[in-house]
Amino acid sequence: MSQIDARLAELGIELPAVVPPVAVYVPAVVSGSLVFTSGQLPMVAGALPALGKVGEGEGLVPPADAKAYARISALNALAAIKAKIGSLDRITQIVKVVGFVASDPSFTGQPRVINGASEVLGEIFGEVGVHARSAVGVSVLPLDSPVELELIVSFA
Repeated sequence: MSQIDARLAELGIELPAVVPPVAVYVPAVVSGSLVFTSGQLPMVAGALPALGKVGEGEGLVPPADAKAYARISALNALAAIKAKIGSLDRITQIVKVVGFVASDPSFTGQPRVINGASEVLGEIFGEVGVHARSAVGVSVLPLDSPVELELIVSFA
């Protein structure tokens, strides 16, 4: 068992299967020693766990739920990376996380939502998981997902 696979098991995390693209793209691309993922939605068993905009109030996705969905999106991104490079032990740095949050106009907590991704990457990779990041509020995401996440990682 690889070191990262052992860490995942210790954390009780099972990487999902790679989410099939919903349009014309591939889940991840290698360029030199970098892997760039396509935007990863929080798909679980082929479906989104929630739809709509993030915010406080009736009919909105609660920020705590959206944070959990950002975590799922990060795990989906790691699955895409593992499929591309064979082992997550090859990752030398999580370089950048770009998180998109479908936001109610009054919602400004995008960084707290994307913390769901950043925290799980830190739990899994330790110092290698420390990264640059953007957390962006948008009006709508594909399939009406509340969050979408991209990762850039370096590997050896």
